[in-house]
Amino acid sequence: MDKLIEINEIIQKGRAKIAVKLVKEALDSGIKADTILKEAILPAMNEVGIKFKNEEIFVPEVLIAARATNKSVEVLKPFLSEDATKVSGSVVIGTVKGDLHDIGKNLVRIMLEGKGIVVHDLGTDVLAERFVEEALEKNVDIICCSALLTTTMPEMKKVVDLVKERNLDFKVMIGGAPVTQEYCDEIGADCYTDDAASASEEAVRLILEKGQ
Repeated sequence: MDKLIEINEIIQKGRAKIAVKLVKEALDSGIKADTILKEAILPAMNEVGIKFKNEEIFVPEVLIAARATNKSVEVLKPFLSEDATKVSGSVVIGTVKGDLHDIGKNLVRIMLEGKGIVVHDLGTDVLAERFVEEALEKNVDIICCSALLTTTMPEMKKVVDLVKERNLDFKVMIGGAPVTQEYCDEIGADCYTDDAASASEEAVRLILEKGQ
């Protein structure tokens, strides 16, 4: 299974064209698509998340690794079994109303997808009501709110309040440079993390807890 190790390493390096070539070669050699996904591609992105969390790599490296991951998965999709494409849960994610910053949100989305979670990205400048409406429509497990400006943080509280007022069964995760655990506790959100890798880990935890 040296080919799987090779795919893993190339994806971590963000070499999308080579990754696609190797994935095709692996399929041609008889390695199942499910195996390539579970034993090479997802572990590679998980390792990227760990390295990012430990500040061994930075945003550009994460983004090119994510691109290599996405291109590789595109090749595999027609060959994956239904079981392989089943995911552990789903989320809606967005940057709150009044805030147009999206790098942090995009990193979290990449990490979540790397964990096999379905992500519905609402973009930036998202109204509290839209977070809730989309969560209901998509029947997700978690609402993820991002903010980079202190002036937009109160929008996160609006999301939490709407979920509670309507007695909905969604967990609310918050994050962003000015956000703290203290603020999370103050507004009654379910989870705060200070980086994208931790956010994906906590999302998995919340989804597993919800499923118990």
